[in-house]
Amino acid sequence: MTTDYQQAREALGVRLRELRLSAPDGRLTGSALARRLGWPQPKVSKLENGRQTATPDDLRAWADGTGHPDTYDELLARLRGFESHIRSWRRQLASGHKPVQDTHLSAHTDASVFRGWESSMVFGILQTPDYARSIFTRYAELQQSPRDTEDAVRSRMKRQEALYDPTKRFHLILWEAALRALVCPPSVLAAQLDRLSGAVGLDTVELGIIPFSSSLKIPPATAFWIYDDSRVIVETWHSELWVEDDASVNTYLRTWNTLRESAVYGSDAHQVIAAARSDLNV
Repeated sequence: MTTDYQQAREALGVRLRELRLSAPDGRLTGSALARRLGWPQPKVSKLENGRQTATPDDLRAWADGTGHPDTYDELLARLRGFESHIRSWRRQLASGHKPVQDTHLSAHTDASVFRGWESSMVFGILQTPDYARSIFTRYAELQQSPRDTEDAVRSRMKRQEALYDPTKRFHLILWEAALRALVCPPSVLAAQLDRLSGAVGLDTVELGIIPFSSSLKIPPATAFWIYDDSRVIVETWHSELWVEDDASVNTYLRTWNTLRESAVYGSDAHQVIAAARSDLNV
């Protein structure tokens, strides 16, 4: 958990404590508030000390229970302020993958220039339905989230309409490992690589591949997207990070530009894809 995120959670806890101690009908103890709300007492302590992230329902109950119902909007704004930067998969996937895909669809609609780096799988914007289906199925198993695979695939395919929008540009870099990772049946990966070869020729897409043989200035680590050089979205195993402060965005831009120095394009990229395709023997 990042320091900024934890500090924001602790600051919210301080505000919650202030409301408890200034209840109109008299100062409330933590135990009394817990009884009033029907909560276990440790929950009050965890929220006030920044050891648990409140939900909107928690904040509504707290505002009402402490006699400050008019503070709910303020509390919710505080929560949204730091949750917008770290979005846990547990919460995001509570209703399945489609809502997450819809969120990204909206973000894609609002942006014009995209820079992406991916080291382990093909970008969602370039996936075939069968490849996407395999990815969603495996992640649903990992995250133990609801299975809405077909709806999620349809949303991902709709996002790909942006590839044919002349006002948008996609500057994408893949490590060769992403071409060879068998996260799906070999026949599905073969079709995916054929699709990827076709994407090289799109006028809205600049697709670079970093071959295994390339010299690297930095390790090919975590995947990320940069939207209009002003927002970065990073996926980790437990959460998705939305980064918008200038210093951090600039770090990712430098990272992307450094990785780009090791990439090959055009016919050279085609050769790397074709070699991976040939090795599948399907």
